[in-house]
Amino acid sequence: MLISGYGLINAQQKPNILIIMTDELSTESMSCNLGSQYLKTPNLDDLTRHGVSFTRAYCANPLCIPSRSSLFTGRYPHETGIQTNEAKLIDPIEFPTLGTIFKNGGYETGYVGKWHLPYDRNLPESHGFSYLPNKKGNGADSLSPGLAAKFLEMKRQHPFLLVVSFMNPHNICQWPRGEKLPDGEIGNPPAAELCPPLRPNSMPSKNETDIMQLMRTSMQSSDAFPVGDFTDDKWRQYIWAYYRLIEKVDGEIGKVLKSLHESGLEKNTLIVFMSDHGDCQGAHRWNQKTVFYEEASKVPFIFNYNGLKSRKSDFLVQTGIDLLPTLCEFAGIPVPDKSRGVSLKKIISDGSAPKEREYVVVSDHLIQGVAVDGKKPEPEGRMLRNKRFKYWIYNEGLQRETLYDIQNDPGEMVNLAGDPKFIDELKKCRGQLSEWALRYNDPYQKYLIN
Repeated sequence: MLISGYGLINAQQKPNILIIMTDELSTESMSCNLGSQYLKTPNLDDLTRHGVSFTRAYCANPLCIPSRSSLFTGRYPHETGIQTNEAKLIDPIEFPTLGTIFKNGGYETGYVGKWHLPYDRNLPESHGFSYLPNKKGNGADSLSPGLAAKFLEMKRQHPFLLVVSFMNPHNICQWPRGEKLPDGEIGNPPAAELCPPLRPNSMPSKNETDIMQLMRTSMQSSDAFPVGDFTDDKWRQYIWAYYRLIEKVDGEIGKVLKSLHESGLEKNTLIVFMSDHGDCQGAHRWNQKTVFYEEASKVPFIFNYNGLKSRKSDFLVQTGIDLLPTLCEFAGIPVPDKSRGVSLKKIISDGSAPKEREYVVVSDHLIQGVAVDGKKPEPEGRMLRNKRFKYWIYNEGLQRETLYDIQNDPGEMVNLAGDPKFIDELKKCRGQLSEWALRYNDPYQKYLIN
């Protein structure tokens, strides 16, 4: 079935599509945004300068498998049933992937690099990617550009969809543990005074909820998040390491872009750059991801295509549901009936926006911690981001709600949920989230406050 306004495009007009993904890259963490004093990302900067960037793009869930599952199916995490990395395989008939949809639409499909999708990688019929040469995740970044180049060099009669999925800067998860970095070492950090400064929102928020305090203790007491005793100097060295890993992956991305240019396919290839989620980098004394703070949940989302006018858009995006219909419209492929997002093609092509979106919704489930006082907390949450405010609610804790005025408090430093002056905004966010949960049949409805 075609969504109204989506026309079929003949094979000669269909663009090739190259998706470049990183893992754990925050939306701001490029030198075109931060300056080049501490970080240099020439290839990402070039994609940004010559592309359309969405400045308010949020992932479906700030964790690898839940986020990627949504990106490749166009469905919400509560629908796929995947809210953590402890995921099982899902039904490829109920949840067809981008690979399957584009293969059935006449595309040649390839996937290189990190997988982390809830499909059997060894069964192409379940995911639709015909070219799937390497089986590694961690440690494969240096291999991926060469494998991508082989795919680009193939002679073909049909357009292609190629995913190149890099691991870095995800190796920042190993760095605090003192583990060997799978995709190559970065050396020892310099003295803290030579490292990037602390984030301006490095301290916990005012009026922070008890469940966030508890989860910081729970997660930082586990071996996976060993940053509970980090000093300010150590956090600065953490950010230094994070930037080095971003530079490493920027170099690998440059090799892929060079191969695309040398193949002669660049003019008819839509390039999409994105990340599955970000990294907190010491914001509010958190590292890694999983939480709703901007550093973890807000992601880069950049489109490049021959002839596009470079611009930035503040249209609210949820990448997990919007990627699929956007690419389908570019390719003239019918959008699956159960796709939840909106196509961004008009914004990308000429800057004209569809009907303004009032809000997007993100979910998470924090299971990575350890027991505190004999009980292991595992709160599940929903976050709503509207034009000005961010609201979230968990199913555990005495204080379950958080409200930030992102327009005036972009660092999320003051929780306004208990402030009587913001009761109308709080009620509006509650109503919007309840409306969304009812529309998409989210079982989490029972935990919401109306």
